Amino acid sequence: MKKLIEEYLEKVKTTIDNLDRNEVGTFIQLLLKARDDDNTIFVMGNGGSGSTASHFMCDIAKSASLGKAKRFKVICLNDNNAIMMAYSNDMSYEDIFIEQLKNLFKKGDLVIGFSGSGNSKNVLKAIDYANKNGGVSVGVTGHSGGMLKKLAKYSVNANVNDMQVSEDIHMMLLHLTMQYFMRQVEGMSDKEFVSTPCRF
Repeated sequence: MKKLIEEYLEKVKTTIDNLDRNEVGTFIQLLLKARDDDNTIFVMGNGGSGSTASHFMCDIAKSASLGKAKRFKVICLNDNNAIMMAYSNDMSYEDIFIEQLKNLFKKGDLVIGFSGSGNSKNVLKAIDYANKNGGVSVGVTGHSGGMLKKLAKYSVNANVNDMQVSEDIHMMLLHLTMQYFMRQVEGMSDKEFVSTPCRF
């Protein structure tokens, strides 16, 4: 057990050390631009990545927006179970995200796909739709990035051949992003941040 714990934690640490800081910085800037331009941010994913997308929406829409004059408009496409099941049952599981975008998407909106493998067909179809209709797309991936890294205009890739560690990095990315908007953009000091009531 001790060996497994040490190996896993070491892999997480190495992956963090190797993470492309420029990709992370660009990701934050894209979110900031979407907010300032009054664009909607759409997020999505399957399984654990779906939970990450939902968590991301919660933290950005609430914790990074609460009490602010300028707020984020964020929609998680895998949070409406009824519409997802309707599209999946009547059409195809591959269409659960793209069909929602067709109702809501506007030119300039930011579409973010979370996928550990980078090969989820429903995510790829939605990203492709955003690209072809004047959107900004980001693929947040694990492993080597799969098709999503190639298709999306921007990428944050964990670059580790381990699904769980990839998802760890994705969760870290969303919390890092939330803290950036809470602390840096709003000018909150470390002391003020620590003393702020928990918003989760």
